[in-house]
Amino acid sequence: MRQPTIHDVARAAGVSVASVSRALNGHANVRVDMRERVREAVDQLGYTPNAAARSLSMALTQTIGVVVPDLHGEFFSELIRGMDGAAGSDGYQLLLSTMHADVALAGQALRAMRGRVDGLIVMAPQMTPAELDALLPVGLPTVLAICAPGGNRPMFGIDNRGGAAAAAQHLVGLGRRKIVHIMGPDRNIDARARRDSFVAELHRAAPDAVLKLMPGDFHEDSGAAAVRTLIQGGEAFDAIFAANDMMALGALLECRALGLDVPGDVAIVGFDDVPLARFMGLTTMRVHVADIGARAVDALVTMIRAPDEMQAGAELTPELVIRQSSSA
Repeated sequence: MRQPTIHDVARAAGVSVASVSRALNGHANVRVDMRERVREAVDQLGYTPNAAARSLSMALTQTIGVVVPDLHGEFFSELIRGMDGAAGSDGYQLLLSTMHADVALAGQALRAMRGRVDGLIVMAPQMTPAELDALLPVGLPTVLAICAPGGNRPMFGIDNRGGAAAAAQHLVGLGRRKIVHIMGPDRNIDARARRDSFVAELHRAAPDAVLKLMPGDFHEDSGAAAVRTLIQGGEAFDAIFAANDMMALGALLECRALGLDVPGDVAIVGFDDVPLARFMGLTTMRVHVADIGARAVDALVTMIRAPDEMQAGAELTPELVIRQSSSA
């Protein structure tokens, strides 16, 4: 069976071959409706750009674009550290941009990468697969890191449900029954998965437990604010599971500032195991964040160098690390 060509794509999309080429190469001067017609034609025909021809028209930049929601906090620094180490080993540089959990800003960040990078790594846990797919440049090798499941691109993520369930089991095993969960942002898929799994496992393992859900935003201040609100409201609690380490650390420091003994009065568990957690004696679900970044880069470099090789993603399983904040 004859393989479809760029001329077939142009006929199916009703545009010129040059327009197809510009759309596939991520040029900014292509109208959105034209880009969508090209994308649909490519999908319908099963067209794959010829790597040899593409390399003649596009000089490789030896640069990988990385788009993340934020650069603040130890989680992102660990993720970038892993990416940078793997990229450097393969002779690539990183070009970083942020979207600040905003779909419009995500579009701007991705458009700014076009023509400047050989491939993309995108972390967008607040976006649906459809929202993200509509923004990604057609024909540019792309790997996802910690995004919503779905789509046809390799994705490297975290087993949030397994990790949150293990945290619930740990606190129940300590005999804690008045438990608080400090949640992450509601649009964040990791936060939602951790919340839902923690609630389900707590109800299964300890039906008599009393659970209080508190809002949070993944930053230290929201963890401290949750503790202050509980104390001011006269709420009794003997354990806290925070959706990430920074909120857990904020809660830990606030508990101590208010005279609560940790772990005597309150056991505290976080999620991620950022470097600061080790120094603060925080029990947490260890995620090898740098490994996620490194594996995403390795997969992307393989895609850039061998476009016909199908890459597989992976979901990393967190492990419980018990430290002073919940030691028996």
